[in-house]
Amino acid sequence: MPGRQPGAASLRRKDLTVTLKNLFLQGIFPFDGAGVEKPVPIHSQLSHYVPDGVINQTLYFRGGNSSPELITVVLMRDGIPMRYFPIGAKSDVHVPLRVVEDIEGGSLIELRLLADTGVSGSVVVDLGMVEH
Repeated sequence: MPGRQPGAASLRRKDLTVTLKNLFLQGIFPFDGAGVEKPVPIHSQLSHYVPDGVINQTLYFRGGNSSPELITVVLMRDGIPMRYFPIGAKSDVHVPLRVVEDIEGGSLIELRLLADTGVSGSVVVDLGMVEH
């Protein structure tokens, strides 16, 4: 379809056309635990501003933890926790989200980390989203 962005798909109905755009927050990042009381940013690449007039929906989370202790990745919306994804020591998770919430345009989505002070390692994250 001319003019369509890469990673975008169109759904058509006689009376409606919806363009979907796939988005991902992903990568492998080192971390040093700062405690389990307050989620701390992992990396600036793990934040996304939902454009005005757009609806964002989070579809799945995959994560891995190289440390010898439990960590938790927290999905934040405008500084407020939405979802907690605990990842066991030297383990991984895949969480397909069955309850999908609409995140309105103008919202800031971030992945942050909870880990005990002194725990360090690398965290692998892959958050799949769609916007329409």
